Amino acid sequence: MIKDFLLGKKWLLLLAVFPFAVNAQDQATLDLTLEKAIEIALAENPTMKVADDDIELKKIADKEAWQNLLPQVSASASFNHNFKIQTIVMGGQSFKMGTENNANGAISVSLPVFAPSVYRMMKMTKDDILVAEEKARSSKLDLINQVTKAYYQLMLAQDSYNVLQKSYKQAQDNYNVVDAKFQKGSVSEYDRITAEVQMRNIWPNVVTAENSIRMAKLQLKVLMGVTADVDLNINDKLENYQDTVFASMSADENIDLTNNTTLKQLELNNKLLQHNLRIQKAAFLPTLAFQFSYSYTSMANDYRIFHYIWNPYVYGALSLSIPIYKASNYTKIKTAQVQLRQLSETRVNTERQLNMQATTYKQNMHASTEQVVSNRQAIAQAQKARDISDKRYQVGAGTMLELNQSEVALTQSQLTYCQSIYNFMTAKADLDYVLGREGNY
Repeated sequence: MIKDFLLGKKWLLLLAVFPFAVNAQDQATLDLTLEKAIEIALAENPTMKVADDDIELKKIADKEAWQNLLPQVSASASFNHNFKIQTIVMGGQSFKMGTENNANGAISVSLPVFAPSVYRMMKMTKDDILVAEEKARSSKLDLINQVTKAYYQLMLAQDSYNVLQKSYKQAQDNYNVVDAKFQKGSVSEYDRITAEVQMRNIWPNVVTAENSIRMAKLQLKVLMGVTADVDLNINDKLENYQDTVFASMSADENIDLTNNTTLKQLELNNKLLQHNLRIQKAAFLPTLAFQFSYSYTSMANDYRIFHYIWNPYVYGALSLSIPIYKASNYTKIKTAQVQLRQLSETRVNTERQLNMQATTYKQNMHASTEQVVSNRQAIAQAQKARDISDKRYQVGAGTMLELNQSEVALTQSQLTYCQSIYNFMTAKADLDYVLGREGNY
């Protein structure tokens, strides 16, 4: 029952991945707020650095696209030796064509004059940068969501530990009082045993809660990119967020998916596919290019290269290429059209799922709000019942079993109260992620 509020199996995975322990005396302490935790995570988490590098790669690809319109200059040189010179026979006479050695050096310039595919590619790379930037924003939102929930998880672990520790301290005080009375013979051994069992039953939960704090800190460190030798200190508790919970009772906002990162990426991917379709259609358009070459050639029968007589050869040309038929061009167009239809159906389905998720998170927030209000009153009633049970036992009108039950009820209501606030705040964090809210980070 009480253990439901403590962290369980998911921490075992973290223990397996990070099997180390650090002496607390050797640790530096980092005081954290939620804003500071998110700020550090955005600066240090490798995911954000990878996203930034991806944007840089897309910008480089954009430069590469328009550079295809720049002239290409190349230099070449060749030296040929003819082991057998070609001979032509005319009118009974033979003539040698050429010489033993041929040398050539040239500089060539090529410049595209009209290249439709290149123009389409340039437009496509512009939108590709936007896709990379939106993916980076998605990574940012996801990291904020994870850090926020990890921060709340650590607060829940700390609050649960404090509740259980107080409960254990109260059970320990009860046992000391009952034991003293037992030594004087004023209470039965049954009461003494009952008080001791109550105290010992709580202690394992205290140990589990303390370990949950360590695991919650470890998870938060991983998300923040902080090393294990740094201890995290959060002077915060879930009770401080009850005003946020109560404020939501009067707020009833509509679901607006305009800034949802998944839908934005689908929209941008749709633009990329449309660009790709235009690029495939551009393959049917003619291309025009200008070529210019300046070369020197020489022919001789010896190897005294520096004494050769060199003759210039210059030409310029416009080349027009008109595609007539290439079967794969039609197949590529069909493929691009099918991909566009698939993306359109995917967007419809995704939007439906996101609306469902946002509605679910809002309903969870509403349910948690009702629970917070009820649990807050339950704590007051449980505290009152515990005080009455304590007084009744002191005057001999109540039993130790009665007192123990009131202690358990108080502990349960306090843990439930913390859990209900935690449920609200995590649902709110998930709703912010679905709606694409970045906050002020």
